[in-house]
Amino acid sequence: MGKASKNVWLAGVDGCKGGWVVAYGRLDGETQKPRFVKTLSEIIYGEERPAIIAIDVPIGLPKCSPVGGRGPEPELRKILQRKASSVFRVPSRAAIYAGLDAELEVVRSQYSAACKKARETSKDETAFALQSFYIFDKIASVDMFLRGHPECVSSVYETHPELAFFYMNGFAPVLPSKKSTDGREARRRLLNAYGISDEAVLAPPPIGAKPDDAIDSLACLVTARRIGMSFAKSHPEEDCKDECGLPIGVWA
Repeated sequence: MGKASKNVWLAGVDGCKGGWVVAYGRLDGETQKPRFVKTLSEIIYGEERPAIIAIDVPIGLPKCSPVGGRGPEPELRKILQRKASSVFRVPSRAAIYAGLDAELEVVRSQYSAACKKARETSKDETAFALQSFYIFDKIASVDMFLRGHPECVSSVYETHPELAFFYMNGFAPVLPSKKSTDGREARRRLLNAYGISDEAVLAPPPIGAKPDDAIDSLACLVTARRIGMSFAKSHPEEDCKDECGLPIGVWA
């Protein structure tokens, strides 16, 4: 895409309990404090109407998961090295929705059913980590929204905060955990260096979110700015789409 206008809004989005944390900003450096919203449609059709949304949620789900997971996943693990564990394997669309089956009332049963479906729909008969399971509702909500609103697909980009910080940190992963004091401070310094104001970086997280959720939303905003300035790249670089035409690629 070409460069975005300096006047348009951009958004960095991370999931949190009950909804999303969104950080709005512009290319000229203006940044708002992260806020809580309940739905993706509130972000896309809200007052700001961002031209670019960089979101920390998988977009583009395989019909049959390839060996090692979707194309971005093995690539990101190689890049992030000692932070490779932050890259979760995303199973097939069928496995995602099996984990949301309303008839399966017990979490353990839901997870077991989704793992079974994942093994049936992967070339290496592999399931996924429990951490992935806990964001199935977020993955499914984005998947359903974009499939129902194809006009929005071109403005919504998958990103990964640890990959964003890798680029901000001179092509080196930030090793301290984002849940630790040292880890949060290291990430805040990088956000400052990339034009995110102290007001946004030091603001308390919105109600419903944790400090690392707010920090991740600001990292996603940095990626949205890089996309808007035509500096970002997709991992993998080739144009990949799933069976529904949704893009498969992580931007940073």
